[in-house]
Amino acid sequence: MDIESVPGVGTKTAEALAELDDPERALGEGDVATLARAPGVSDGRAARIARGAIRQRHDDPGGFAATARAQEVYREALALLQDRTVTEYAERRLETFYPSGVRSRVEETRAFTREAIERDPDEAVRGALAGVEPLSAPAGVRVRDRCLATSDAETYARAQEAVPELSVELVDDARGLADLARGYATVVALDEAFAGVDVEGDVRVDPDALENPARVVPERTLAFFAHNRTAVRAAIEVHRVADLPAPCDLDALAGALDRLDDEGNVAGDDRLAALQTAADDLDAAVSTAESVANDRLRAAIEERDVTIEGADLLSLVEQGAGVDSLLGRELSEEYADAVAAARDHLVDALGLEDYADLARRAFPDEPTFPVERDESVVSRLREEVTTARDRRAAELKRDLAADLADARDDADRLVSAALDLDVELAVARFAREFDCTMPEFGGRGFAIEGGRSPLLDVPYDEVEPVDYAVEGVALLTGVNSGGKTSTLDLVALVVTLAQMGLPVPADSARVEHVSALHYHAKTQGTLDAGAFESTLRQFGSLVEEVRDGAAGTADAAADGGREGTVLVLVDELESITEPGASATIMAGILEALDASDATAVFVTHLAREIRDAATVALAVDGIEAEGLVDGQLRVDRTPVKGTLARSTPELIVEKLAADRGGFYEDLLGKFE
Repeated sequence: MDIESVPGVGTKTAEALAELDDPERALGEGDVATLARAPGVSDGRAARIARGAIRQRHDDPGGFAATARAQEVYREALALLQDRTVTEYAERRLETFYPSGVRSRVEETRAFTREAIERDPDEAVRGALAGVEPLSAPAGVRVRDRCLATSDAETYARAQEAVPELSVELVDDARGLADLARGYATVVALDEAFAGVDVEGDVRVDPDALENPARVVPERTLAFFAHNRTAVRAAIEVHRVADLPAPCDLDALAGALDRLDDEGNVAGDDRLAALQTAADDLDAAVSTAESVANDRLRAAIEERDVTIEGADLLSLVEQGAGVDSLLGRELSEEYADAVAAARDHLVDALGLEDYADLARRAFPDEPTFPVERDESVVSRLREEVTTARDRRAAELKRDLAADLADARDDADRLVSAALDLDVELAVARFAREFDCTMPEFGGRGFAIEGGRSPLLDVPYDEVEPVDYAVEGVALLTGVNSGGKTSTLDLVALVVTLAQMGLPVPADSARVEHVSALHYHAKTQGTLDAGAFESTLRQFGSLVEEVRDGAAGTADAAADGGREGTVLVLVDELESITEPGASATIMAGILEALDASDATAVFVTHLAREIRDAATVALAVDGIEAEGLVDGQLRVDRTPVKGTLARSTPELIVEKLAADRGGFYEDLLGKFE
């Protein structure tokens, strides 16, 4: 696939997408999560790119929602679905669902929908989905206790690119390796020539290390899983609760994740924890041990009366002796006890038996006051404990990374399946909450039974069901506030959802394949000459489009299939100019649409005038008002075929005629 050929993808975006592992697959499957991983591509942008790839695959020119109001209906329909998602991914993924005039795209989505509506939108699954999000790469990982070494410049450059997490050092010989081993816990030599070299420290020769970077830098794998641990755990729970088939052993993966902390370190190992604690607490433990020794020795000195003969004192002074010598002579046992207490405290504080002998040597036998550590021994102890900690951590990381290395693709599949399930459950939830059914395609026009629009500003269970069917063109009449506009909205919504391949809010529905929806909302007020001319041009272009479409449809029918027609919905076009002129104009538009086998519904209060001006028979449907009850209009909102509905003024005159007769009876006769 030529990425740059996808609609909406320019050179820079194509270069960004090319950095993905398999951009063609992501584009082909509409994988918004993967596309959003490309540098500089946001979730919203990824959804638009995926939609463009789908259009390209189906040779879909787009433009189904041909007017502002048609586009608004699509956005409202999409919002109904998005409101029923849990994850942001599913919300974005649903943006790849759009009304299309291309049958292959509609059928593709219908196949998805048929499976989706069989899902059970269980609340437990919804709760588990709350923690799922697309996997992402962690911030740059840097490891400082390990390095790679080579004597070859080309290998050096290759290593820097393959393993950016580690320092790469150039060395000439074994002496260079030895120098590195004194500064790093582990040195990995990349040259076969270093095999068999005897160097003190943890030096390993691994010429194939660059072929398997995870082996020398397990932090790469661990950082990925630590960064995505919450999402993977949530995906595991989704699979368990929803009983989805899993690509791996869920318990084994969950167990491996339990051994990992938030920073990508191995958790739950007692030996590593003891070494870490010892390394962290060493200085404090040594200082406390010093205090223990000095407190005991000070107390011993305070309790003793030390008497020194003059000759002895003179002899000690002549020998240059100081307090240390006096302690050794007069308080040797007390000093030994104090030092023993310091040693015992340090050993106990470190909690590492294998370092007890070295820890005891931190306090020398030679008497001093105050008692002081042997800094060289403490430094060695610190170095050995720290090195042991780092080696233990590296060993555990390698083991855990080995367990998780092959699980990365499985984790990807787990999360992707959970996210895709959220998309399916949103469709299932939409279908159940609005009592939807899968529409049928065929015939001319549309037929809706028991349709209820969720776009109305009333609770859905209070919406009155509507039956309405049109073949060809029709005028829809009725009283003000009787439901004419909401009927148009219902038709537009049903057709839009059907062409999206989704279920529709009706007991049943049949829809002709529609290539474009032209929905013209009610114009507010009479237009001036310029605006009127612009509106007239729009309808002129519409008629030409319908005529061209009819010719294309005839060709398609000759090849064995009808590709689709244009559906035109117009709400009170007469408001654009004077009533007489409006009726003439609408009659002409309807005649042209009828001649092109288009489907159209015009809501109007000028049905008589339009019918009189037309040269063809026009169907007239009416939303019947049952009358006024306590000043409130009572309406049967299902249009009645072949009926010119009475207006609100006629109903009021009728009520007055029944109450008072006379003038009102004569006035009522004028409506006949």
